[in-house]
Amino acid sequence: MVVIGASAGGVDALMTLVRELPPDFPAPICIVLHIPPDSPSLLAHILRREGALPAKEAVDGEFYRNGTIYVAPPDKHLLVAREGKLRTVRGPRENRHRPAVDVLFRSAAAVLGPNVIGVILTGALDDGTAGLLAIKKLKGIAVVQDPSDALYPAMPSSAVAHVRADYVLPLSGIARQLTLTVNEPRHVNPAPPPDRDMLLEVSMAELDPDAMQEDQRPGAPSPYSCPDCGGVLWEIADGEYTRYRCRVGHAFSPETMLGAQSEVLEEALWTAAKTLEESARLSHRLAKTERTRGHDWLAKRFEEKEREARDRVEVIRRSLLKSDTSEVPIEISNATSR
Repeated sequence: MVVIGASAGGVDALMTLVRELPPDFPAPICIVLHIPPDSPSLLAHILRREGALPAKEAVDGEFYRNGTIYVAPPDKHLLVAREGKLRTVRGPRENRHRPAVDVLFRSAAAVLGPNVIGVILTGALDDGTAGLLAIKKLKGIAVVQDPSDALYPAMPSSAVAHVRADYVLPLSGIARQLTLTVNEPRHVNPAPPPDRDMLLEVSMAELDPDAMQEDQRPGAPSPYSCPDCGGVLWEIADGEYTRYRCRVGHAFSPETMLGAQSEVLEEALWTAAKTLEESARLSHRLAKTERTRGHDWLAKRFEEKEREARDRVEVIRRSLLKSDTSEVPIEISNATSR
């Protein structure tokens, strides 16, 4: 089986790739492309129009066939299951995506071992690196688009940095290499069975109740909390590559973890700004009321509270105007601690 992951710039890259695949391609192809969860995907239709192979949106429980392209549906993970079946499930997000590349790659490795070819194409951040590591761990083949050839080089660059790829190729050479690889016999030593942690992570992506209740999680508890649910994150070491997963299954690569923390911080800043604006308005109203009653000393107290609230709002406003909310000025903590 060939499993392919792509993100930004991926539609054009996939069109180019499938256009060059022969009509008798002797393996199934599964594709995850990061797409918005609330809009229909036209990827299967586009790929079917561009290439000689049939392409369809994967359906939960269907048997996969050679020479067919299966596309992950919006807002569902695509997994390879046993007995020649595919699963599409609305499991926890990985790297803030559903579908996620790592989920597909890891499940394919766990089921098919050395009979998997993983392909990473153009994309932002680093989804797919952990999945490609899983494929290599079970003696599969790793193909990565040359980062210098990719429209968005981050995903391929991360894969090349952390995975010993078998082939790093420009997009124009990947279809030919895939055709050669699936047609040539492979003589490899028996692959080790997937370890308990890999199987547990696959089960968590499927929302398996036993996996969700398992106390022994992959990795070790970290000092960080999950940006999506607030739970404890376990730190998982894949060689030199470190990633994170919480109890309910949300998973983060290092780069997506930083991005998620920035988003959580921005949400907190907007909430603080809203609360402080309301506090300032209430203080202004109370000051006006007390001034009317002749309670000047109490009016001054409320006016001071209004000024403090508006000062804090201004600090937050300037922070939100920054392009990177992870670089929050120190005066925020000073202002809010008055």
